[in-house]
Amino acid sequence: MAKAQTFESALKRLESIVEIFENGDTSLEEMLKLFEEGAGLASFCNQRLETTRQKVDEVNIKTKKEESNDL
Repeated sequence: MAKAQTFESALKRLESIVEIFENGDTSLEEMLKLFEEGAGLASFCNQRLETTRQKVDEVNIKTKKEESNDL
C-alpha cells in the first residue's frame, strides 16, 4: 500500500482477493501473500469505518446540542 488508498479501492481489492480464494487456482505461497495483503486491507477498511463512525457521532451530538439550544 505505497500510494494513498481510498476505502473504495481497498474494498475492491479485498473483494478481488476473495474471488481468487474462492476459485482456488493459486499456489499456497501466493495464497499466503494474498491473505497477508487482505488482512492489511481489512484493517485499513475497519479503521476508516471507525473514523467515519466517530465523525458521524460528533455531528449528531453537535446537532442535538444546537437543537436543544434553539428550544
